[in-house]
Amino acid sequence: MLLQKRAVFTVGLRMCSTHVTTGPVPDTRPSSDMSDFRRVFSKAKHIAIITGAGVSAESGVPTFRAENERWRKWQSQDLATPEAFSRNPSRVWEFYNYRREMALSKKPNAAHLAIAECEARLRKQGRSVVVITQCIDDLHRQAGSKRVLKIHGSVTETRCVSCGHMTVNRRSPICPALKDKGAPHLDVADAQIPVDKLPRCGESDCHGLLRPNVVFFGETLDSHILTKVEKEMETCDLCLVVGTSSIVYPAAMFGPRIASRGIPVAEFNTNTTPKTEYFTHHFQGPCGTTLPPALAQHESEV
Repeated sequence: MLLQKRAVFTVGLRMCSTHVTTGPVPDTRPSSDMSDFRRVFSKAKHIAIITGAGVSAESGVPTFRAENERWRKWQSQDLATPEAFSRNPSRVWEFYNYRREMALSKKPNAAHLAIAECEARLRKQGRSVVVITQCIDDLHRQAGSKRVLKIHGSVTETRCVSCGHMTVNRRSPICPALKDKGAPHLDVADAQIPVDKLPRCGESDCHGLLRPNVVFFGETLDSHILTKVEKEMETCDLCLVVGTSSIVYPAAMFGPRIASRGIPVAEFNTNTTPKTEYFTHHFQGPCGTTLPPALAQHESEV
């Protein structure tokens, strides 16, 4: 079943695992034996690494959950919608400016660096690593990863609502009117920036309003990205699920679907998740601690 058909799932939609065809739940508990995982890893030729917000959280990038569920007096998930952007683009741009500036100020952590180093090392051996990430920051790229599929978009990209032109934009601030705007505290008033002072398209004869090139809640995922993800899911011979709660669809089904092919899937997370039981391995703890030894150079590679 092609993932393009799954594009009807929207970001933020919670669904029961019974809605996803993943095959039977294994009878055995996932292994936490690192030596066993390392043996599997040493034989893998095409590795897919699925990363979530937990990886970036270890670099200090706030998630949409826990203490970050609210921004000023609003729920974050109520601001990150196309309807909210249409009603009040100034407020939504302030919200994303806060998240954007926060992300731009952070550095890759040990997990990001381990993934990038692993990709570079294995490439020389004729093996491949691809990162399929739910994160909207730029930390995988900063760490040196080359093959990154961003299924939820990126805060370092913008898209014009008029002409659709997309561009990479890492300027800080993104426009003068948003300088020092976006503080999340309850007592901070909206800046109420005029629309013509918000980020605008630089294409000739357009000058349309720009929006963050991220997938808002309620929007479908990019079918072109999902086609690439589909190919990686069908060809990988090892999958790592790193720093994701596995409750946001469609990404929550990626690991279990790969496992249903009989492919080893290892989960690295601070806690077990609703999908842990589907996987062959589970390593509990901070990703920056558990992932580097898992991906380090194997003695057989020397």
